[in-house]
Amino acid sequence: MKKKDLKILLIDDEPDILEIVGYNLSSEGYQVFTAANGVEGVALAKKKIPHLIILDVMMPEMDGIEACSIIRKSPGLENTIITFLTARGEDYSQLAGFDAGADDYITKPIKPKVLVSKVKALLRRFKEEASVAEEIFKVGGIEINREEYKIVNDGQEIILPRKEFELLSLLTSKPNKVFKREVILNKVWGSEVVVGGRTIDVHIRKLREKIGDEHFKTVKGVGYKFVL
Repeated sequence: MKKKDLKILLIDDEPDILEIVGYNLSSEGYQVFTAANGVEGVALAKKKIPHLIILDVMMPEMDGIEACSIIRKSPGLENTIITFLTARGEDYSQLAGFDAGADDYITKPIKPKVLVSKVKALLRRFKEEASVAEEIFKVGGIEINREEYKIVNDGQEIILPRKEFELLSLLTSKPNKVFKREVILNKVWGSEVVVGGRTIDVHIRKLREKIGDEHFKTVKGVGYKFVL
């Protein structure tokens, strides 16, 4: 997939951010769309089906957390990469973002060139995944379709947000193997993206709720493993 085919939606209530970030991403050859608030952003996301959405947390009419939750549940947007770009760096804000289905979290201020580099890293993973041939494998009663990002658990289809799917796919690739936290962060989030220390814990908790608590074991001080 070429850059000109990749669509990015930027949602922020600060005109300067929309102009500066939008200009830098457009200069890289991406298709860039902008929205000034959450309501407008949700509507545009459903219309354009972007590959990546960058959104602020604090916005009028609808904040970024609510917008992210709505976008993630919208048909056709399940696999869209969502990252927050915000001045709020508190843990509770980050956790709320991940709970809503966000993939990454970037804190302002950030230099345009650094942001472009992070965007390239996110979309590089998207392009690599898009080029992989269809792969379906089963682990116990769980069927994992890596191409369609679809899970079938005991006959019930489950659509997971991108990072939850990637985490489950990693853990189930080698059942009973303990994956260290640093390995999980590198494989699922990538070394170029900085995320909070509790990010893995939040995603494991959500997988336990959807797949079954009995399948995920915490190895204290080391990491996690998937058990049959």
